[in-house]
Amino acid sequence: MLVAAAVCPCPPLLVPEVAAGAAPELDAARAACTDAIGVLAAARPDRLVVVGPAELSGRGPHPQGARGSFRGFGVDLDVRLGPATGDDAGEGEAGGSAERELPPSLAVAAWLLGRTRWSAAPLEGLGVGEPLAAERCVQVGGEIGARADRVALLVMGDASACRTLKAPGYLDERAAGFDATVARALGAADVAALKALDAQLAHELQAAGRAPWQVLAGAAEGAALSGELLYEDAPYGVGYVVATWS
Repeated sequence: MLVAAAVCPCPPLLVPEVAAGAAPELDAARAACTDAIGVLAAARPDRLVVVGPAELSGRGPHPQGARGSFRGFGVDLDVRLGPATGDDAGEGEAGGSAERELPPSLAVAAWLLGRTRWSAAPLEGLGVGEPLAAERCVQVGGEIGARADRVALLVMGDASACRTLKAPGYLDERAAGFDATVARALGAADVAALKALDAQLAHELQAAGRAPWQVLAGAAEGAALSGELLYEDAPYGVGYVVATWS
């Protein structure tokens, strides 16, 4: 059963080395993410599942210790998704999915977990595709929630990328309302509202978090968790939300 969840944005700019001179602009978001992960640890889960959006090559499961990198963003920085296990501690010894590089969203999660020295429970990652239908997201979430007596989720995903003229998706007047709906739902642990998010509108607004949030909704069904909104802003025209469920 799901006992806690943390929702964090996943821009590589959260990593100061990537943001470089602009790093201080996201200090508040980083601090909120650290607080959110602290809520996960305090819940004493048996297992942590990290869920984030992914392109085709990064979709599916990623084991504990899987490697990620920010080299694609011009930074010589590598990360691991939690402590390395005996199966993947050595160079070139990992097999199967362990050899796949983490998608950027899970690499950001790995960096966040590394900052907090996560050791509260075994963990795994799951990259989900943007086109995944809401019904399937909810089903996947239900399966995750049933994996252990005490499951925690770290859910990575950005809201719309269309909040300003300089945003990656340019200005879309629907974006602010969509993001407000998302923030209310995440802050209130409103499972029904997350399930009801319009996948087509989310796609048009480039809201990469839609599928992971609906996975969260499926995992939380029947768990009766309470939510708290820790951070909401739209730096660079992209909606970032940090929330906890416990």
